[in-house]
Amino acid sequence: MPTYLMAKPISSICNLNCSYCYYLEKEKLYKNYKSFEMSDLTLEKYIESYIQAQPVPDVLFTWHGGEPLLRGISFYRKALSLQKKYGRGRRIDNSLQTNGILLNDEWCRFFKDNNFLIGISIDGPEHCHDYYRKNKGGKGTFRQVMHGIELLQKHQVEFNTLSVIHNYNVDFPLEIYHFFKEIGSQFMQFSPIVERLSISREDGLTLLPLQGSADAKLAPWSVDAVKFGEFYIQIFDEWVKKDVGRYFVQLFDATLANMVGEQPGTCIFAETCGHAMVMEFNGDVFYCDHFVFPEYKLGNIHTHTVFEMAFSEKQLQFGKNKRDLLPSQCKKCDFLKLCKGECPKNRILRTPIGENGLNYLCQGYKNFFRHSSPYMEFMANELFFHRSPANVMNWKK
Repeated sequence: MPTYLMAKPISSICNLNCSYCYYLEKEKLYKNYKSFEMSDLTLEKYIESYIQAQPVPDVLFTWHGGEPLLRGISFYRKALSLQKKYGRGRRIDNSLQTNGILLNDEWCRFFKDNNFLIGISIDGPEHCHDYYRKNKGGKGTFRQVMHGIELLQKHQVEFNTLSVIHNYNVDFPLEIYHFFKEIGSQFMQFSPIVERLSISREDGLTLLPLQGSADAKLAPWSVDAVKFGEFYIQIFDEWVKKDVGRYFVQLFDATLANMVGEQPGTCIFAETCGHAMVMEFNGDVFYCDHFVFPEYKLGNIHTHTVFEMAFSEKQLQFGKNKRDLLPSQCKKCDFLKLCKGECPKNRILRTPIGENGLNYLCQGYKNFFRHSSPYMEFMANELFFHRSPANVMNWKK
């Protein structure tokens, strides 16, 4: 399995002010810094150490934010040069997650020429997207994002879509699914938002890590668990009827993979985690993108190698806790092999007998897995006999 460390070249700095963003407030962790730009020295240290830590010949770099395009195109040209310098013949790929606002012809030509995979953050059609994804002036950003997507298509840049599912757009599953098909998104990822707020942390952060605090309350934009399950069920029913093999939804792929005993392709549905570290602009490395809090810091790229941090006792224990700290209710569940407890950050509920660690989204996932199981089992059987899972569409008819 590859070692994975996502980089934040501009930290949490962004040109948008999305209400639900869990990362904007991370700048409070770096109050003593005047600039949040990753230095050339940190960039080089990261690239050299990251490549050396890989146990496989292929290396994937992921650039995230904030808004990573704010770091400027010259930064990424330097990154490519350093990748070539330290790559020693390895195959190196790059992916970048952006809100799309700053995309122009120059950026798109650069991405096309250097084979970048671009993730676009977009929450659906205009009324869904603009509900929370606003600029600094409080205006919706949908039309600007769509212009960016049109530029990506013009330059034939490969892209996929990442959508936050929240308390508003969860009510429009088929409208959202049809919209993404219309704009040419073959690969869709829907990320349910579950956040808790507190005012008691001394570092000024209001969004909570797993342990939380006594005054925690659910953020108003958090998605309802049952509605979240229904969201996926409605999309699945259309997908399994006519879109298998043509459009790819991350949860559907991961569910089928877990059913046949393959790697699910995403950490949240894996048995253990700890394989998705994140590095801040100054080289600080944390357990995971959702665990950027002082108590989850592993070290710094200037004092520790990527390999040392990835295989440190703290990180390995964090990864094993995903499996080992499941409540007994989960360990007996028929769907454990499919969900694996999902993401630890969402395990904020108590079970009926008072155990900690029940996933907030549990009921929604159960409803989806129960509904999709007959079709998933059919597709798993087709794979076993070396036939196409897309045959499920004829079977459903």
